[in-house]
Amino acid sequence: MSTWFWVAASAASIGSAAAPEASPPPPGIAPEIAASAAVAQSSGYSWDMYKTRLASLARLQGIREATIRTYVPTIEKNDRVIELESTEPVARSSGGVVGALAPYLRRHVTRSIIARGHANYADHYNELRRLEARYGVDPAVLMAIWGHETSYGAVTGSTDLLNALASLGYYGRRRQMFENEFVSALKLIDLGVPRWQLKGSWAGATGYPQFMPSVALRLRADGDGDGYADIWNNELDGLASIATYLRDAGWKPNVTWGIPVRTPANLNRAALVSRITAPRCPQVYRRHSRWLTMREWRALGVTPVGRSLPDTEMASLIEPDGPNETAYLLTTNYRSILDYNCSNFYALSVGVLADAIARR
Repeated sequence: MSTWFWVAASAASIGSAAAPEASPPPPGIAPEIAASAAVAQSSGYSWDMYKTRLASLARLQGIREATIRTYVPTIEKNDRVIELESTEPVARSSGGVVGALAPYLRRHVTRSIIARGHANYADHYNELRRLEARYGVDPAVLMAIWGHETSYGAVTGSTDLLNALASLGYYGRRRQMFENEFVSALKLIDLGVPRWQLKGSWAGATGYPQFMPSVALRLRADGDGDGYADIWNNELDGLASIATYLRDAGWKPNVTWGIPVRTPANLNRAALVSRITAPRCPQVYRRHSRWLTMREWRALGVTPVGRSLPDTEMASLIEPDGPNETAYLLTTNYRSILDYNCSNFYALSVGVLADAIARR
């Protein structure tokens, strides 16, 4: 066992260490990885020192000592996830121009994913209806999220979560978030989830629902009644967990996510601007109008393309490609999908895919 593990150092004391001066990167090192080293240096950590910090954080949150001693010393730095984190849009986003919706839908709502979604929907029809009765969530939306996240379980990710989360915490741009997720992954191990099963995306999402470890701790659900919520191997548990997430995010039973509409040429959009600044993802919500009832939208000349909403249902308007192009009226359930992934294009594609799967 490495000697770092026995160093008596608290997370706070390590965090206050004097920062050495960063040296130039060696020749041939990718700029992003060099940047990660600079961030780590600016925090005063070597990799071994950082593992000591993680062990301290785990102890503070009640992780079993045996778990800490078994797994924390052996974690390895993953430079690839650090490189991906350093080039994520969040690192350099300035709220710039968003691309067109149609190309995004062509990539994410393909004939193949619709056909496989419909087949899975038919195969699981009775179970999905039971989940709908239990959680109140549209089963086609559950299927669409499952398809969008993992191609119906075919692509759940193969990156070791402990290594990835520790490396991302070490990099430091979102240190607190990734440290919390690292400790949550250890909690899953404490609850009996084997280390080998904790694999997923480079950023730490895991299982059929692609939950972060903290979400898996809070919301994974037993969908088949066997007493264990296995989001890594059991499709019904994965679907029940997605349903639990959406219900927890405020899903309203028996209401669709939204409907496509046509807008009149004379629509006064300035009068429809929302004056509320969202506390989360403000750039995403800024693209939504203020709330009106379906009756009020009709009075303004906004007309459904196909099915409609009840006259008293509240909805907001989004025109993702600008005025007089594609338009949707969105219900509060759309915002539950946004809670899953705060992107309008993601949420719209989930809704469109769900409607295609259910053949609505």
